[in-house]
Amino acid sequence: MITLNGQECESTKTLNALLEKYGYRREVIAVEINGVIIKKEDYDTQAVNDGDVIEIVHFMGGGAPEDKLVLGGHEFTSRFILGSGKYSLELIKAAVENAGAQIITLALRRARGGETANILDYIPKNVTLLPNTSGARNADEAVRIARLARETGCGDFVKIEAIRDTKYLLPDNYETLKATEILAKEGFVVMPYMYPDLNFARDLQNAGAACVMPLGSPIGTNKGLCTKEFIKILIDEIDLPVIVDAGIGRPSQACEAMEMGAAAVMANTAIATAGDVSAMAGAFRKAIEAGREAYLAGMGGIVEGGARASSPLTGFLRD
Repeated sequence: MITLNGQECESTKTLNALLEKYGYRREVIAVEINGVIIKKEDYDTQAVNDGDVIEIVHFMGGGAPEDKLVLGGHEFTSRFILGSGKYSLELIKAAVENAGAQIITLALRRARGGETANILDYIPKNVTLLPNTSGARNADEAVRIARLARETGCGDFVKIEAIRDTKYLLPDNYETLKATEILAKEGFVVMPYMYPDLNFARDLQNAGAACVMPLGSPIGTNKGLCTKEFIKILIDEIDLPVIVDAGIGRPSQACEAMEMGAAAVMANTAIATAGDVSAMAGAFRKAIEAGREAYLAGMGGIVEGGARASSPLTGFLRD
């Protein structure tokens, strides 16, 4: 493994092979390996070794800041959070890589002696692990799972899920708030799954949540943005990242959430149950990126009560 622009990546034998593997245009970049600038004429013969620290830079107009998702002081360039449930272990790595995801959720379950395969063996090392408290019915159980997850070495991120309802799997906002208060005080980066309610979102913010994660529709249904208008209220009124979680079934729905101003989208079922998991992960990545770019560009206005011609109606057939 090497470190490429601050991220751990798979190595290649030569620098030229590395540039081809990761899609760099050699004529517009400069490369530094372990603090030494490499001349362009040496790219074909320059060896790349495990442990090398490589920086690749190019010019950008105006020095504009990179658009980043910030959670608990941690910065991410991807706005796609990938769920890991329902996959075969062999497909997880491909899904993560095609999705460009930098955060992936994990569920904690009892270990059995003699098991050799572990999901962590299939997740790239530079991806942030987001344990969830799936299975918790109340705040006490959620807190217990979060503490156990941190003890496994997953870090301080935790997605709070407190669910008593076993039919629709709707979050219990009251228990979620209690768990958020406790874990935020213990230094966790708390990302609570919640039913989209403005007053509750404000309570979560005051309790120390790093973001709010309102459901688009019930977990695993692929029904899309059934709660769209309520999510829009949160985006407009809450000074926290709003990450749309649960129920997103198509790339177009993920794009729509991002166009609204959502900070990120989390998806699992739509990808894990697709005919081609890797291709669908890539489709979601592109949709989320397109939605974010459209939001930043500024969406065109909507005309009510009539139409507005895009071409002149005078000066040809009539005055």
